[in-house]
Amino acid sequence: MPELPDIELYLTALEKRILDQTLERVRIANPFLLRSVSPPISAVETKKVSSLHRLGKRLVIGLEGDLYLVLHLMLAGRLRWKATGTAIPKRSGLAAFDFFSGTLILTEAGSKRRAALYVVEGESGLAEHDPGGLEVLDTDLEEFRGQLALERHTLKRALTDPRIFSGIGNAYSDEILHRAKLSPFKLTTEITDGESERLFVSTSAVLGEWTARLAAEVGDGFPDKVTAFRPDMAVHGRHGQPCPVCKAPVQRIVYAENEANYCPGCQTGGRILADRMLSRLLKDDWPKRLEDLEPKP
Repeated sequence: MPELPDIELYLTALEKRILDQTLERVRIANPFLLRSVSPPISAVETKKVSSLHRLGKRLVIGLEGDLYLVLHLMLAGRLRWKATGTAIPKRSGLAAFDFFSGTLILTEAGSKRRAALYVVEGESGLAEHDPGGLEVLDTDLEEFRGQLALERHTLKRALTDPRIFSGIGNAYSDEILHRAKLSPFKLTTEITDGESERLFVSTSAVLGEWTARLAAEVGDGFPDKVTAFRPDMAVHGRHGQPCPVCKAPVQRIVYAENEANYCPGCQTGGRILADRMLSRLLKDDWPKRLEDLEPKP
């Protein structure tokens, strides 16, 4: 799922292409995409784009007349910038937004259609789509600690809960926790002041660094390769590969449709965290510490 650095990348690219431009036409290829009824989608046509911003992991296109398009890309939604009037791809295409300068096409990989588009009116309508999470790049340590204390969660869940923190998902939470040298399953009620400060600093650093890095990679182009798996990441998507810090093999726990990637050497004191399904299956054969992963003589 595109997270804060990825959405910011899209926003920067769109500002150069559609800000102050007129949205001439909206073409919807999959009716399931549009989740709102009033105002109708036709209300945004021939309106000029007045603003662009992020609302958590949602991309918001503001238009004259106090109207907003709220786009939630979910897991596999992606944006493409093409020549004006480009046809919507048959298999993956969901919608197209036509401007004089080009066409913004929304696609979604896979068979499940989860991406969502809403047309809302006014700040009050827009507020209904705000999960309310704290913008971590615009806060201080005390406010960050206050958010952590809101509910008893694991650190992984707290970071990815949009009601607690804004714009952080599966990928960057793994990177943040690795940088902070904290277990993804340590509870928010058990974190020390020193650990919460490390987490705050790591959160700001990881999100800031990746936002800047991705922007430098794309330059003036359009981000066509937005992905949660990047070769330069420390642990996310690197199961079994050596940690760039301590060289221990990165471990992964899969649950529901999410996963947690971590380094046992850097984050859990050498302990291998139990995967519910596999640990029950393997029982005594489930490795518990780093040395258990080493081949037996």
